[in-house]
Amino acid sequence: MMPVPMPNTARTPAARAHGRPGLLIVDDDPLIADSLSFLLEADFDVVSHASRPAAVAWLREQATAPALALIDLGLPPCPHRPDEGYALIADLLAHSPDTRIVVLSGQGEDTVARHARALGATEFVAKPAQPQALNGLLRQLAQTRADAAPALPALIGDSEQMVRLRAQIEQYAGLPYPVLIEGESGTGKDIVANRLHAVVGRTHPFLALNCAAISPSLVEPTLFGHARGAFTGAQTARAGYFEDAAQGTLFLDEIGELPLDLQAKLLRVLENGEFQRVGETQLRRSSARIIAATNRDLGAEVRAGRFRSDLYHRLSVFTITLPPLRDMGDDRLRLLEHFRAQFCAQLGRPPFGLDAAAREAWLGYDFPGNVRELRNIVIRLATKHPGREVGRADLLSEFDPTASSQDGGSAEAGEGDLVTVATGHLRAGGFRLDARLHEWESAYIEAAMRMARGNVSAAARLLGIARTTLYHRMDAQGRDDGAGD
Repeated sequence: MMPVPMPNTARTPAARAHGRPGLLIVDDDPLIADSLSFLLEADFDVVSHASRPAAVAWLREQATAPALALIDLGLPPCPHRPDEGYALIADLLAHSPDTRIVVLSGQGEDTVARHARALGATEFVAKPAQPQALNGLLRQLAQTRADAAPALPALIGDSEQMVRLRAQIEQYAGLPYPVLIEGESGTGKDIVANRLHAVVGRTHPFLALNCAAISPSLVEPTLFGHARGAFTGAQTARAGYFEDAAQGTLFLDEIGELPLDLQAKLLRVLENGEFQRVGETQLRRSSARIIAATNRDLGAEVRAGRFRSDLYHRLSVFTITLPPLRDMGDDRLRLLEHFRAQFCAQLGRPPFGLDAAAREAWLGYDFPGNVRELRNIVIRLATKHPGREVGRADLLSEFDPTASSQDGGSAEAGEGDLVTVATGHLRAGGFRLDARLHEWESAYIEAAMRMARGNVSAAARLLGIARTTLYHRMDAQGRDDGAGD
């Protein structure tokens, strides 16, 4: 529903100071990591790590997010499965939504590659890769990233949801009160926050902090600042985001990740504008407007005791809920046209088209990764099919096979095939309907929980059932995912 996601913090420059794009390599094979670093260091500022925790720890210490990431999926502690790599894609995008991620993996099954792209990876390259081709791909992605973010992205679409969203932004933009933005990952919450700040022509700062992308121990000094010597490494005093935002806007993304002890301190600022730097007793004041965003169900988090009720009500004076792309109808075509014009112009290539069958498939696909996934699909189509009409088969190869309606057809399209399969099972004898239904239910719940990354509310929406119903069915199956909402 919206164009290119914006960087997660206004403090973070888009490129390294010396001009080379930053490149993070994550691969647990030291020979591969060292070889890639050697081959790519002439064109990129390369940093290499061997595991997801090491890469995330490094990211949290950086003032500048890398423009690119080249990652393996098979990482420790499960190097023979893609799960850790999938999680790393989510971590990278939480830290910097506009980082271009290329998966370089030996786990080259088509379903793995397509699911990685749906999670937010821009491209998938199977090992072994040709160094020159890989270098060219990375340089091309660095260029599209550098050119892709206008100062204030437009809100693309004419659907009822988009009309309502524009009206809400206009209504809430000039007010000093907090706004809570809810929506799935990839729906453009950061862009809405920026427009709430900028649409009335504010001259004050807009600062953004992703609460999921920073170590819990650093959240407090980052928000409130710290005195010299307040903790190890605090060699000088420093102002925090509340001071730097002054009378502008402070956007707190993924607010559901904020530790409980810090929620009380944030509540105090919201109530009376007062806070203290870490290591100081002096009271300071802030007039910054707070905009918060989350992909969680904060109401459920409150009921589970993981989020303060009083803070929730202070943050949600106004609430904007962004619809998932699957509910946006023909706006998916308008976004296609927008990104196609943008990226084909950047690449200097003639635009591709969709034939009638491909167009139908496009409108039938759920886009579980929302606008971020749609944008990446357009980048790949613009690269692979310049000036060509893309057919249904080529388009389906770009879709996540785990997504519902990924073939652009209706659920009833395969009904005859299901009857044939059922007939075979019954003829074989020994069939037990309850056992088979239990097996299918378990598989769908597992798939939904993986797609929702453990978020029970999001998984329930994918399954088309109430969250309480999903909890009940998970309990009946003996599942205990320890998942939040």
